[in-house]
Amino acid sequence: MTLFLLPSARQRDPTVEAWFEAADPLRDLVRPWFDRIRALGPDIRELIHDHAPTACVGEAAFVYTAAFSAHAAIGFFHGADLADPHRLLEGSGKRMRHLKLRPGRPSDDDAIAALLDAAYADIRARL
Repeated sequence: MTLFLLPSARQRDPTVEAWFEAADPLRDLVRPWFDRIRALGPDIRELIHDHAPTACVGEAAFVYTAAFSAHAAIGFFHGADLADPHRLLEGSGKRMRHLKLRPGRPSDDDAIAALLDAAYADIRARL
């Protein structure tokens, strides 16, 4: 089992907050999800990794948010191992998967919340 460790993650990283403060409607799409990630547990740490807010349990990365030109994304470092009954996850890599959020398109908030909960439980089990 390979974990992606980010030792510089900390409880609240001001660079993450600065990323969300930039005027960008796509960042606004993922902000509430990152806030939900922060609330998953007291062991959540964060940082900017590859220009994206990334959440860890301790040092172990498990989810990130990103904003691109036409969509925002929530990515899961071990997404290939998550149950995805609503088929939200995209990607064909060995481990990672992501879901896309687009302005003006409804999202399945319950299914996204379930994926976040599952990813948190999964990384804690891996640790």
